[in-house]
Amino acid sequence: MATVTLHGDTIHTMGELPAVGSSAPNFTLTKSDLSAASLSDYKGKKVVMNIFPSIDTGTCAKSVRQFNEEAAELDNTVVLCISKDLPFAQARFCGAEGIGNVEMLSDFRNGKFGKDYQLEFTDGPLQSLLSRSVIVLDADGKIVYTEQVPEIVDEPNYKAALVALVDA
Repeated sequence: MATVTLHGDTIHTMGELPAVGSSAPNFTLTKSDLSAASLSDYKGKKVVMNIFPSIDTGTCAKSVRQFNEEAAELDNTVVLCISKDLPFAQARFCGAEGIGNVEMLSDFRNGKFGKDYQLEFTDGPLQSLLSRSVIVLDADGKIVYTEQVPEIVDEPNYKAALVALVDA
């Protein structure tokens, strides 16, 4: 079980993020058009997974904007923004913000992603949502970087994730 805080109050996730050097667990998530997306769909590309509780919070929205901006300049890379928000909310946000360089994916159907990656909250006011995390994969699907943000209202370390991506 991992421990993070929400405004200084301790909350827990299911466990630890997958280890650097390991193969990323496969997933099936839901795109904005309600079709399915699996990790295998991104085979041969570097992947940044920007994971967060809800697009309807300031920090989560900011992380999507920041990765959208950074992704515009990345070769052979896809940025996946993952939450349990309904695909309709994700699409609404991207449309209103002019977000077009990231792919929004939802874990609303079965919650398996949060469990497989051990980042679902198990208690506190965000119970069953996803912990703010970044996971970077190389083109072979190996994990080259992970970060679980220790204070959920803080932003991830964009620079460290992007450096890991470039080095992958």
